Amino acid sequence: MAWPSVFQRGSLLSRFSHHHVVVFLLTFFSYSLLHASRKTFSNVKVSISEQWTPSAFNTSVELPVEIWSSNHLFPSAEKATLFLGTLDTIFLFSYAVGLFISGIVGDRLNLRWVLSFGMCSSAFVVFVFGTLTEWLRFYNKWLYCCLWIVNGLLQSTGWPCVVAIMGNWFGKAGRGVVFGLWSACASVGNILGACLASSVLQYGYEYAFLVTASVQFAGGIVIFFGLLVSPEEIGLSGIEAEENFEEDSHRPLINGGENEEEYEPNYSIQDDSSVAQVKAISFYQACCLPGVIPYSLAYACLKLVNYSFFFWLPFYLSNNFGWKEAEADKLSIWYDVGGIVGFFIGGPSNMISSAISADLGRQELIQGSSEALATVTGIVDGSGSIGAAVGQYLVSLIRDKLGWMWVFYFFILMTSCTIVFISPLIVREIFSLMRRRQAHILRE
Repeated sequence: MAWPSVFQRGSLLSRFSHHHVVVFLLTFFSYSLLHASRKTFSNVKVSISEQWTPSAFNTSVELPVEIWSSNHLFPSAEKATLFLGTLDTIFLFSYAVGLFISGIVGDRLNLRWVLSFGMCSSAFVVFVFGTLTEWLRFYNKWLYCCLWIVNGLLQSTGWPCVVAIMGNWFGKAGRGVVFGLWSACASVGNILGACLASSVLQYGYEYAFLVTASVQFAGGIVIFFGLLVSPEEIGLSGIEAEENFEEDSHRPLINGGENEEEYEPNYSIQDDSSVAQVKAISFYQACCLPGVIPYSLAYACLKLVNYSFFFWLPFYLSNNFGWKEAEADKLSIWYDVGGIVGFFIGGPSNMISSAISADLGRQELIQGSSEALATVTGIVDGSGSIGAAVGQYLVSLIRDKLGWMWVFYFFILMTSCTIVFISPLIVREIFSLMRRRQAHILRE
């Protein structure tokens, strides 16, 4: 009985060409670079706080008093820390809004153009935020807020586009394994960003922004000239056409009278000239798809916890234990290593935002239309980013009022809420599995 599955796996592997490998690597590293530049900000928070605060320990920086007063910087490290949390919240709110928009735009424009534009323009904004302002000795809170809003909107183009491109190339049969490996791109990007930042932090935090922004800009250029959005661009049949063909090939060659009438194979999908243009579904229709809202709420709580560690772990190690910033950055890498191998926070987060989002966007209710893929992905990841945005300000506020221990109690509460939101889906899947098993036993 195991032979058919073996043959199916063989046919799956034989379907992956060098184009699939290139698409996998380019999308993997494009989002890794976006996360690397995003991670830089969390890795240099201590240095930025010292630079923005005219405190007693800030003896290494010789800046005139007029700069602090004219640009309305912060009288204490606590005020600077609260503003850093505000910047995280601003970024994630604009990122969340951008995800809803980018998903819709990505379904209507060339995904390669949208992704490349987002990477290059975001790299430029990061350069201005962290490098150019420091070189010019220009410090202004409103400028920082505006730049981080723009950066959130631009970075939001990444995830819906890369998930949609991966969905175009890799079918549902291999989506669990392929997306399971591919979704480690965020953790790899965090590791890359931490390594790049810690390697040049001794020269000044502005060089950490400079290095990651330069690498990301170069990656955007490579994406523009080297990424194939779908197999149809090079004359290959789409992944859905191949899956339909495989389903047809497993039909019995000799049918009974009734079954013969029921089975009417549709070969029009194989003919490129007769493929109809499928309209992209609306935002409301995507929200009404089964499972989208529960997974979005669950991901909002889960991403809040995950991104709190992402944004605050190096700062927590430096602020609470007095570690050097470079050492704290290196130790925080291990959280991302655990995100690649572990299944407590990183595993569920990666699966909801990638494989589950891809399956939600290719349901039978929308006839497997890939046009819904980026929209659904934007909704799920956008909801997660809203939760993460609220969480970053709450983390800084709870830490300031109650201390770090209550921050971890807050994380426990949010993780419990994730389980609450996802439990009905788990129960429904279990009952569905039991009914199918009972029906199979009755047929035997």
